[in-house]
Amino acid sequence: MPKTKVKVPTPLRSFAGGSAEVEVEGTTVGEVVRALVTAHPALGRHLLTPDGTLRNFVSVYVNERDIRTLAKDATVLAPGDVVSIVPAIAGGSPSTGAARPADLPVPGKPGAFSAEELRRYSRHLLLPEVGVAGQKKLSASKVLVVGTGGLGAPAALYLAAAGVGEIGLVDFDTVELSNLQRQVLFSTGDVGRPKLTAAAARLESLNPGVRIVPHETRLDASNALEILRPYDLVLDGTDNFPTRYLVNDASVLIGKPNVYGSIYRFEGQVSVFDARRGPCYRCLYPEPPPADLVPSCAEAGVLGVLPGVVGTLQATEAIKLLLGIGEPLVGRLLLYDASSMSFRTLRLERNPECVLCSPKATQHGLIDYPAFCGVATAARPAGVPEVTPEELRAELAGPDPPLLVDVREPEELEISHLAGAVPIPKGELPERVDEITRARAVVLFCRSGGRSSDATRTLLDLGFQNVRSLRGGINAWAQRIDPSLPVY
Repeated sequence: MPKTKVKVPTPLRSFAGGSAEVEVEGTTVGEVVRALVTAHPALGRHLLTPDGTLRNFVSVYVNERDIRTLAKDATVLAPGDVVSIVPAIAGGSPSTGAARPADLPVPGKPGAFSAEELRRYSRHLLLPEVGVAGQKKLSASKVLVVGTGGLGAPAALYLAAAGVGEIGLVDFDTVELSNLQRQVLFSTGDVGRPKLTAAAARLESLNPGVRIVPHETRLDASNALEILRPYDLVLDGTDNFPTRYLVNDASVLIGKPNVYGSIYRFEGQVSVFDARRGPCYRCLYPEPPPADLVPSCAEAGVLGVLPGVVGTLQATEAIKLLLGIGEPLVGRLLLYDASSMSFRTLRLERNPECVLCSPKATQHGLIDYPAFCGVATAARPAGVPEVTPEELRAELAGPDPPLLVDVREPEELEISHLAGAVPIPKGELPERVDEITRARAVVLFCRSGGRSSDATRTLLDLGFQNVRSLRGGINAWAQRIDPSLPVY
């Protein structure tokens, strides 16, 4: 008789010998459930009523189908089918040998938790995978969070709540109103404050027992190794490629795990790069894309809750690594799509030609990351002529005003716009170039000047003569010329 895999959920694993998956014989769902109960009798009262039928608070699935939509207990199983048991959960689980009050250290004794700490971490202490020993590990751990933005904010909150003893924060920015849509460390009253000041205050108020170490600096090749070295692992909350490659390379060189996360609009990625036992970020992406092909969240937008999900997943991976439990995402890439609420996991392999972590490595130190990623020239291409908001205002009031071309995306036009501007998104410019006259001066603009610089270079390469980019974009125009326009 063929064997079928049965997925056992966490609340019931203690009654199945601690197994997450059990193989039993049976040709129908009913036969498989009965075989499971025969092998593990303690499961019986959780799955079956006294007369042997499935309890109403237990659902059973074959692959992704509820058996109640199939033939119920009589559903015939095919080779390779997987049966999943899905009980109702109210937020807790039965006691499975976790720490009991008598097992806990007595407050006041050396190495013991205080009474307040016992209450604070009680839900951790009840987990066999954590318990007293695990909580002590967390208290003795050090994690560096690079960036306190969309990813670093939720990650830092959960690391502090979990009782990680020391959390280093790297940032040099100030809190802006647009941050509050996703950066949950901050509140409206923090706008204008240094991010590290506001973040430290929030985390210390959440858990006074955690030490917050601020690093108010831009992470670069001159300081990265020194800053990363004291920590057990690094959590990458960056939003740009130069710093992402820098964090990866520094982590590889000093042998630290790098908990990676990235977001774009509705999608996110999570992995753990640890070159001591798996691939590094360069194995996945040997080279960065051209800067003009990958817009930032400031240009492309991001669903506010997306970084909360991804940052929390990063914190989860960090805690698992510190505790030495579970299966971390080493050698795996988790893909999350919020629009379809779906997760996929892809396998990552070491790159035998990796310049950093392979036996054939040719890079043995940190490099010039802005140059490597091409951002030194991409933000403002060399030789691109510009016009200031004040100069443009004067020209628009003159006898021969220039043609304005707005290269932002349609969604941005609903936020702000300049009267009379021709809307042509930057990506459509090569196909719509005939809509731009060569008979008069042309000024292109975007949100802050980056995309319009690229677009200006495109027109110059196509033979246009009198073409310029608005320095600072429409945001600069709003700040210096027309305060009625919103800045975003």
